[in-house]
Amino acid sequence: MVRDTEEMQCVLQHGAPEEGEGSPFFLPARREELQGAACPLLQPPSMASPMRNLLTDLDRYVQSFRVFLERSTEHQSMQGFVERHLPDVIASIGNGKSTINVLSVGGGAGEMDLQILSKIRARYPGATINNDVIEPSADQLSKYKERVAQASDLENIKFAWHKETADEYESRMNAEKKTKKWDFIHMIQMLYYVKDIPATVRYFHSLLESQGKLLIILVSGKSGWETLWKKYGSSFPLEDLCSYVSSGDLPRMLDSAGLKYQLYELPSHLDITSCFTEGDKDGELLLDFLTETLDFAKTAPPELKRQVMEELRKPGCSEIRDGKVFFNNSQGVIVVEP
Repeated sequence: MVRDTEEMQCVLQHGAPEEGEGSPFFLPARREELQGAACPLLQPPSMASPMRNLLTDLDRYVQSFRVFLERSTEHQSMQGFVERHLPDVIASIGNGKSTINVLSVGGGAGEMDLQILSKIRARYPGATINNDVIEPSADQLSKYKERVAQASDLENIKFAWHKETADEYESRMNAEKKTKKWDFIHMIQMLYYVKDIPATVRYFHSLLESQGKLLIILVSGKSGWETLWKKYGSSFPLEDLCSYVSSGDLPRMLDSAGLKYQLYELPSHLDITSCFTEGDKDGELLLDFLTETLDFAKTAPPELKRQVMEELRKPGCSEIRDGKVFFNNSQGVIVVEP
């Protein structure tokens, strides 16, 4: 389930996660539960299955992601969180400091990063902000740098970009025997692509300063994504390119590590009405995005397609208003204390 291009390129370039490191698609505690249990008529795709993971066709992926952004309120939902809740989250991260260190893990093209930095600068107007970005996609980093070059309100903010994955950053720091501490770390829609989700969260949490905060954004455990993937995920062609995790999975990990945190729900919806018009190009692209499957409408077995289309209309996934079908695209935000 890909949410952005920021980590997707690294999967294509560096290969699938290794066995035993939190892969493949589902968290170990949920894999057995999901492996066909909820849907006994459907079996995981075989080697001969015509279905392929969406990430195997980069152009198609980009098209589907663009349609998703056009039809969803995801970015608006995140921006609302930044406006309403982020000032309280960062209220004490820089107390008494002349320099504030921020780490963006999977920063993508920087759209959300700059909004976050704006709030930090407003809270600590006299401080210097060092913003380090971990991002494996050269294209995304280029767009990020262009965005910074065009911005006019970044005084006292210094940027450093690192073309690497979160796993590569950790390996590099360990090899160099470095342990830099951070006042604020954010991981927005990127935990789907790491090898070992609990270990990654533990590692970056260990880098927090005494007043620091770790912010994680994922699809909500109460969203349509959870309903759809819990029931049919084992029938989609994952090919070890990513893993499904929602905000509903994080409390178990954080509780087991004894960490304190706050949860926020960000309502968001996605207009999937076009998915139900046979042959509609945008609808087919959205179906690809929802199922992580290349040309799902054309390559899925008829019974799987019928059941998925039926599921997408149900209250567990969507709401029907004024003749339109709105998929529950809600996000979950987890703020972890030091």
